[in-house]
Amino acid sequence: MYIKLTALMLFSLVSLTWATPPQQAPQLISPAEISKIKAKHGFLVAKRLEAWQDLINKAYTKPERLQLKLINDFFNRANFVSDQNNWDKQDYWATPTEMLIKDAADCEDFVIAKFVSLKAVGIKPEKLYLSYVKAIRLKQSHMVLTYFKKPNTIPLVLDNINKRILKATKRKDLIPIYSFNGDGLWLTKQQSRGRSIKVKDKEVERWKNILKKIGKGS
Repeated sequence: MYIKLTALMLFSLVSLTWATPPQQAPQLISPAEISKIKAKHGFLVAKRLEAWQDLINKAYTKPERLQLKLINDFFNRANFVSDQNNWDKQDYWATPTEMLIKDAADCEDFVIAKFVSLKAVGIKPEKLYLSYVKAIRLKQSHMVLTYFKKPNTIPLVLDNINKRILKATKRKDLIPIYSFNGDGLWLTKQQSRGRSIKVKDKEVERWKNILKKIGKGS
């Protein structure tokens, strides 16, 4: 009787475990929001926003390396357009929703969208840095998203110019300047995050402002 009862309890426990659904991915944009945007911007825009939420749902339980690829590939489909042409402003940081409505972005917008999405699928924000670099071939400043699997390791670079995810040491076309995330501003080295510096920077303020804007559902 004891053996049978124990076996029954174990079977029930296993069945309950399998029946329990996994934790769901966060909803970055609601059906109601999509419906409202569809009425204003049309069917194709709504489909892009639906595809974004579907991506978050799909990537949520995947290994981190695959999450990076899925999200990097998704946003790199958008067209690169300068802020001046896209927003009639010299410098404008768009939310992921604004980016997908336009289907166009500059380098900062690509990075913001990838950061927000990777954080949503469960990657810890301390692994993700917004990194300013100099793009040698373009002879201009540029921003990429860098991912550190562990602190003080060589980061991976998520970029809209070179769409392949490569180690920073493989990106000889980029000269690192500095990086920052929600934890503050960091001087950057190619193979590590460098040392912390206590300096207020306009880019950090823009970052704080964009996070507030995203939090309000813009």
